[in-house]
Amino acid sequence: MHLSEGIVSMPVLLAGGALTVAGTIVGLKKIDEDHLMTTAMLSATFFVASLVHVPIGPGSVHLLLNGLMALILGWACIPAILVALILQAVFFQYGGLTVLGVNVVIIGGGGLLGSCCFRPLLRRPKWRKAAGFGAGFLSVACAALLLCATLVTTHQDFIGTARVVFVAHLPVMVVEGVMTMFIVSFLAKVQPEILGLTHD
Repeated sequence: MHLSEGIVSMPVLLAGGALTVAGTIVGLKKIDEDHLMTTAMLSATFFVASLVHVPIGPGSVHLLLNGLMALILGWACIPAILVALILQAVFFQYGGLTVLGVNVVIIGGGGLLGSCCFRPLLRRPKWRKAAGFGAGFLSVACAALLLCATLVTTHQDFIGTARVVFVAHLPVMVVEGVMTMFIVSFLAKVQPEILGLTHD
């Protein structure tokens, strides 16, 4: 889901950069010492998971884990994703530095949008698995829609590409939903405080 350099228009690049700066500031304020290690671990996990990708047009398909990161970290997922994307751009030329802000908004913004819809259900044990699946699924769906919106906003010729990219991410949505469901269920049993929960 990394957009490559030289594709996005300047207004979209500037908007993405501004939103990423604002989100990073908010996210850094939300990180406390107790969650610093968790934030670093999730950033590293995202870095590794998204290295395995399949290029599709100007983007790529790979695991995001953005819904899980947003459920655990909240706004702190923005700086966590930012650090991982910087390292990927520098060491592996994935995405690029000029589109860094846009890529952070797509992935991190998608995670925040998807997770906020299902976070309240985490406190209900009977709905916890559904909440985990929904957060994982919707976070990727929102990220894919943000990616499509970025392409279409840049140029109308990208409408066809945007459709292909969204359809290509449908299997990823399901996989992420299932992964997030199981991870959330496990964490709720062994370490509920990481999800902001108390023991059932």
